Amino acid sequence: MTVTLRNLEGQDDASILREIQAALNGLKFGSVEITVHNGQVVQIERKEKFRLQAPAGKNA
Repeated sequence: MTVTLRNLEGQDDASILREIQAALNGLKFGSVEITVHNGQVVQIERKEKFRLQAPAGKNA
Protein backbone atom coordinates (compact mmCIF):
# COMPACT_ATOMS: atom_id res chain seq x y z
CA MET A 1 0.00 0.00 0.00
CA THR A 2 1.28 3.43 -0.92
CA VAL A 3 0.33 6.62 0.91
CA THR A 4 0.94 10.02 -0.65
CA LEU A 5 0.24 13.15 1.36
CA ARG A 6 -1.07 16.08 -0.62
CA ASN A 7 -2.44 19.35 0.64
CA LEU A 8 -6.01 19.60 -0.69
CA GLU A 9 -6.86 22.58 1.52
CA GLY A 10 -7.67 25.66 -0.51
CA GLN A 11 -7.72 23.77 -3.81
CA ASP A 12 -10.45 24.58 -6.27
CA ASP A 13 -12.96 22.05 -7.57
CA ALA A 14 -11.06 21.62 -10.85
CA SER A 15 -7.84 20.50 -9.12
CA ILE A 16 -9.74 18.06 -6.88
CA LEU A 17 -11.47 16.64 -9.97
CA ARG A 18 -8.04 16.21 -11.59
CA GLU A 19 -6.90 14.21 -8.54
CA ILE A 20 -9.99 12.00 -8.82
CA GLN A 21 -9.40 11.54 -12.55
CA ALA A 22 -5.77 10.56 -11.85
CA ALA A 23 -6.97 7.94 -9.35
CA LEU A 24 -9.34 6.51 -11.98
CA ASN A 25 -6.75 6.55 -14.76
CA GLY A 26 -5.83 3.00 -15.79
CA LEU A 27 -8.05 1.36 -13.17
CA LYS A 28 -9.60 -1.83 -14.64
CA PHE A 29 -10.91 -3.57 -11.52
CA GLY A 30 -11.29 -1.84 -8.17
CA SER A 31 -12.71 1.28 -6.60
CA VAL A 32 -12.01 4.93 -5.83
CA GLU A 33 -13.30 6.17 -2.48
CA ILE A 34 -13.69 9.89 -1.79
CA THR A 35 -13.91 10.96 1.86
CA VAL A 36 -15.61 14.27 2.68
CA HIS A 37 -15.63 16.10 6.04
CA ASN A 38 -17.60 19.32 6.54
CA GLY A 39 -18.18 19.63 2.80
CA GLN A 40 -14.48 19.34 1.94
CA VAL A 41 -12.72 16.46 0.16
CA VAL A 42 -10.10 15.25 2.63
CA GLN A 43 -9.06 11.90 1.16
CA ILE A 44 -9.05 10.04 -2.14
CA GLU A 45 -8.32 6.32 -1.88
CA ARG A 46 -7.69 3.98 -4.81
CA LYS A 47 -8.08 0.22 -4.38
CA GLU A 48 -7.00 -1.91 -7.32
CA LYS A 49 -7.72 -5.60 -7.78
CA PHE A 50 -5.72 -7.92 -9.98
CA ARG A 51 -7.57 -10.91 -11.40
CA LEU A 52 -5.41 -13.97 -12.00
CA GLN A 53 -6.43 -16.67 -14.44
CA ALA A 54 -5.09 -20.22 -14.77
CA PRO A 55 -3.29 -20.87 -18.07
CA ALA A 56 -5.52 -22.34 -20.80
CA GLY A 57 -5.91 -26.12 -20.55
CA LYS A 58 -5.12 -26.35 -16.82
CA ASN A 59 -7.69 -27.16 -14.15
CA ALA A 60 -7.80 -24.98 -11.05
